[in-house]
Amino acid sequence: MPYFSSLGRSPPIAMNPAEFLTDLANGNMNEKSTPSELKFLHGSKQFEHQEKGSSPMDIHQYLLDVYEAKVAQIEKQNLLKPVPIDTEWEMHVASSSKDSGTTWWRQYCILFRRGLKQRRHDYLSSIRVTQVLATAVIIGLLWWQSSASTPKKIQDRAGLLFFISVFWGFFPVFTAIFTFSQERALLVKERSVNMYKLSAYFMARNTSDLPLDLVLPLVFLLIVYFMVGLKRVLMVFLQSMLTIFLSIIAAQGLGLAIGAALMDVKKATTLASLIIMTFMLARGFFVQKVPSFMSWIRYLSFNHHAYRLLLKIQYGCSSLSHSGYGPCKSTFIKGLQLDNGGMEAGAMIAMIFGYRLLAYIFLRKMKLRSVTCLQT
Repeated sequence: MPYFSSLGRSPPIAMNPAEFLTDLANGNMNEKSTPSELKFLHGSKQFEHQEKGSSPMDIHQYLLDVYEAKVAQIEKQNLLKPVPIDTEWEMHVASSSKDSGTTWWRQYCILFRRGLKQRRHDYLSSIRVTQVLATAVIIGLLWWQSSASTPKKIQDRAGLLFFISVFWGFFPVFTAIFTFSQERALLVKERSVNMYKLSAYFMARNTSDLPLDLVLPLVFLLIVYFMVGLKRVLMVFLQSMLTIFLSIIAAQGLGLAIGAALMDVKKATTLASLIIMTFMLARGFFVQKVPSFMSWIRYLSFNHHAYRLLLKIQYGCSSLSHSGYGPCKSTFIKGLQLDNGGMEAGAMIAMIFGYRLLAYIFLRKMKLRSVTCLQT
């Protein structure tokens, strides 16, 4: 900062040095996102003359020329001084470290902590918490202590499980769609000066959401589970929670892929609505006889796999679900031909990685223009 101040390029009031240096590296002297009171002081007449009508390349060249004139000769003289033998190895290590840059793991850790701090307020905002809690209470009241003693009541319970699979598939998709569109300007600015690798950002962005993604679904399931009176077996509850968690992560992957492919939020939300609606209808809950040429869509739907897993956990005849339990012998459950659930779990795990791979590919193909171009 003192060096740039000597060139007349210091902000009139305190600001983040990292943002200041990033703007200089990008050649953004009049960035629109910078408040008017943060405009730079023009203490150098030479630079004021250079800045008029100048492009980012002109600004870069000017800074290089000033560096060569004022600093390069001094540094060259310092480098020519003899180095003591006992410090030569330290200088070699320091030089190697500088050349290699920050490690991928270090970049990931910093971005992970930043993402966790930034998004915890959004994920646990009062509006979102109220929405989830209110939905859970309404569901609990509508299905209050329902039983599975008759085929009709079993179908009512199936409707509840279907709604849970749809709600926790629909909700994360539209949350994840806005991820890259909201962070695009910051990503472009930081990537343009090679602050970190794209893979480190992408991994940190995904993993920093995982701890937050568990909180609200866990509270939701606790409320619904005991208000409705679902099977009170610890292993069954844990399996239900794991199923919802897999569905959420898969849905997020779809949202990230759509958001990375279409940075226009209106287009992305429209496409996501069509996909989610198609997945929900093709499941066969509303239409019992889905035409064979459309039935394949259900296997691409995480709603379908989550719904079947929840039914299997609650009413399947596996050893964990107690083979003597009455509902597993009902015509409705038998007609679904529930297996051991391995195929459904495997399909959702494949979606988790597949959708995120698509999102990463789309993100890499995104044309990283300078922030100046994005704002003009």
